[in-house]
Amino acid sequence: MPYIPHTAGDVSRMLDTLGVRSLDQLFDEIPPALRCKPLTGIADGLSEMEVTRLMRERSEQDAGALSFLGAGAYEHHIPAAVWDLASRGEFLTAYTPYQAEASQGTLQVIYEFQSMMAHLTAMDVSNASVYDGASGLAEAVLMAIRANRKSNSRRILMPRTVSPLYRAAVRAIVEGQDIELVEIDYHRQGGHIDPSSLKVYDGEDYAAIVIPMPNFFGVIEDVHLLTDWAHANGILVIACVNPMALALFTPPGQWGAEGADIVVGEAQPFGIPLSSGGPYCGFMCCKQALVRQMPGRIIGRTLDLEGKPGFALTLQAREQHIRRAKATSNICTNQGLAMTAATIYLSLLGAEGLERVALACHDNLRQLLLVASKSGEIERVFKRPVFHEKVLRLPVPAQPVLAHMAEHGVLAGVDLSPYYPELGNAILVCATETKTAADISKYAAALQNALQATAMGASK
Repeated sequence: MPYIPHTAGDVSRMLDTLGVRSLDQLFDEIPPALRCKPLTGIADGLSEMEVTRLMRERSEQDAGALSFLGAGAYEHHIPAAVWDLASRGEFLTAYTPYQAEASQGTLQVIYEFQSMMAHLTAMDVSNASVYDGASGLAEAVLMAIRANRKSNSRRILMPRTVSPLYRAAVRAIVEGQDIELVEIDYHRQGGHIDPSSLKVYDGEDYAAIVIPMPNFFGVIEDVHLLTDWAHANGILVIACVNPMALALFTPPGQWGAEGADIVVGEAQPFGIPLSSGGPYCGFMCCKQALVRQMPGRIIGRTLDLEGKPGFALTLQAREQHIRRAKATSNICTNQGLAMTAATIYLSLLGAEGLERVALACHDNLRQLLLVASKSGEIERVFKRPVFHEKVLRLPVPAQPVLAHMAEHGVLAGVDLSPYYPELGNAILVCATETKTAADISKYAAALQNALQATAMGASK
């Protein structure tokens, strides 16, 4: 559908019909402080040639760097078949499947995605995906407020071991809806939620608690103890998980005696490239009892009048399908193309392949830690098991070290000082199955050079 702007004549005829003199008068009930100001900060438009050149130059900035970044977005090997299939026109240009009879292929892919995510998380139901992991966590918070009939509060227990970026996104979405996020601090030696620290909340009214697994520090949480404590206090459990880790660890549906109630996370590790930050694909699963509160859409498998199997839009609690006042969300459009890639990736690897990838990630992190800390200058922070990320403390400020390594082609980690200043010169490093022994040796050499250069610069 082409966009055709109104001409001055169109606007004049509309105003004459309405009996007002100007557009300002038409909208005079809007306070001046809320009106849009001129977009002075936006540059003039570029030509096609200029845009192409600009984007090529920017993409080249990402080329050639050896990345040990993580913190929610992970560099995994993507089999060539994933995007060869996902880029077919039937998937690449397909619009949302409102007409089920004409969208059977798309609906089947979503159904397979739901089935695999429900199986991986050991939950009853999965939706068709949400925008990303962070917005998925916000949706889970809103869902828990609606679903917890035992709670009269609008308070959520939000540990600091949850990604600070996720926490910021959740805060931006839910705090305007009179929902309070109560932060839980972490154990300074373990980097985890200390179950004994939750005693201060015993008997208090909270709608839900978020349990990350692994948490932002890469640390494994005491998920069984935390889940049982929450349920004993009438609190729903929202699991925020790295799906790759579920190839090795107990799935959320089996945490404690009753399992988590809602599970969210980022599907980016499953065949979706880093792409300078997106687009990504959030997943969301829940218990059958809560399915009516789940945002987005759910695809079901059925039989037609002739007994042939087919797929249909089964549940659609979106404002486009039902009355706005009854919608569970207005930001829950599923990420169709990214979800398709994730589905193909999971189909290709299967359970055994996922387990091999997860084990290779963990082994590469162990090798990285051995080499990086060999000199004794690097301190391993937190004395608990981790998956494929670890917090390290440097003997000098982290920012100049990371900048020096980046200049030499190594993206060495995430500086934690803006988020956790109490940890000092700490960085979060990550290793996936893509790293080789040569990559790890290059990291160690670049780290030592950067430490020496930073120390010499500080002594001058």
